Amino acid sequence: MSNFTRFENKVWLATPTMHGDEMKYIQQAYETNWMSTVGENINEVERIAAEKAEMKYAVGLSCCTAALHLAVKHAGESLYGKPAVSHGALEGKRVFCSDMTFDATLNPVVYEGGIPVFIDTEESSWNMDPLALEKAFEMYPDVKLVVSAELYGFPGRMDLIKQICQKHGALLIEDAAEAMGATIHGKQCGSFGDYSAISYNGNKIITGSSGGCLLTNDLEVANKARKWSTQARENAPWYQHEEVGYNYRMSNVIASVVRGQYPYLEEHIAQKKAIYERYKEGFRDLPVQMNPITDGTEPNYWLSCMIIDKEYMCKQVRDDSTALFVKVSGKTCPTEILEKLAEYNAEGRPIWKPMHMQPMYRMHEFVTREGSGRCRTNAYIEGRVTDVGADIFDRGLCLPSDNKMTEWEQDGVIEIVKSCFK
Repeated sequence: MSNFTRFENKVWLATPTMHGDEMKYIQQAYETNWMSTVGENINEVERIAAEKAEMKYAVGLSCCTAALHLAVKHAGESLYGKPAVSHGALEGKRVFCSDMTFDATLNPVVYEGGIPVFIDTEESSWNMDPLALEKAFEMYPDVKLVVSAELYGFPGRMDLIKQICQKHGALLIEDAAEAMGATIHGKQCGSFGDYSAISYNGNKIITGSSGGCLLTNDLEVANKARKWSTQARENAPWYQHEEVGYNYRMSNVIASVVRGQYPYLEEHIAQKKAIYERYKEGFRDLPVQMNPITDGTEPNYWLSCMIIDKEYMCKQVRDDSTALFVKVSGKTCPTEILEKLAEYNAEGRPIWKPMHMQPMYRMHEFVTREGSGRCRTNAYIEGRVTDVGADIFDRGLCLPSDNKMTEWEQDGVIEIVKSCFK
């Protein structure tokens, strides 16, 4: 690194990539005065989103979290009946949820009064472990809803998770926010759930700056979601309301951007794949592993991540807001690498901190292949139990993966990571 200087322009984790078509549709919305939550752009986004995901219907919403919330609400009412106005659709019911994910995956469960039970992560895919899910159903056979996310655009065994849900009579909500365009045995991510959600957030594989879609094969679900997303207004000549609704509908202006982005989905995936493969080649002599690719899957390569081999980890300690490490020659840790990237004006991030380690969920049930994992964090630290999610969080990080990053910039990132092992 002696000859390497700080990046003049920041190397980002992931940023929007615009192409020009977006502005054409924004101008169309402006000129036709369709600036609200109806219009041709929304209609086209819903059509394209459903077609791309191989689902019958898509409902354009303000964000992916809104899609997950309406999916959770509909699933709860389908399973347990319509609740009283003052209660959520899942009041007091356990729901099996991905553990290593962004908290938006499971917050909607809490919105509706449900109790998340976290399912440990599969080491070979970094996604929900089907064997741990089976163990959870043995422990709680009355659970009827599973919420499973696909991490960083690298899908795991959502096909097996779907089979397990069907076996136990449970509904599946597929959080495909990070996995749009990825496939499992040729089948699109977003097409496995009874309900699925995709995201157009600013850093996703394609973007609208915000926005998302709920995907379903059930017309009744789609119609109900559209109604709820527009404050649940009844079909009457005045403003009549018989149930709680939300202001969740996608703007026609946001839809303009999404519509202009969709033709470039495959191009963005190819660019992200090239980044992943350059990292993999650049790190071939380092004691690290990149995101695992599950047999039969084709990722969208949204974020390239790495995990350091255990024997090459220096001592690292994290509390809820800070991290410390002790430098050892030939070893490193995520904290050192992230600090070094920041020093050279590049953005990296830690792997998602598992939900069972989060302050607000530490007392919730956590299920591993071995069974109950409640309060297992100390035992994991002491090496007495397996906690896959905690281990990946401890040793892993997300690398700069912006599809506008030059090869020179990526080579610089690779050299920064290499320097940390010296």
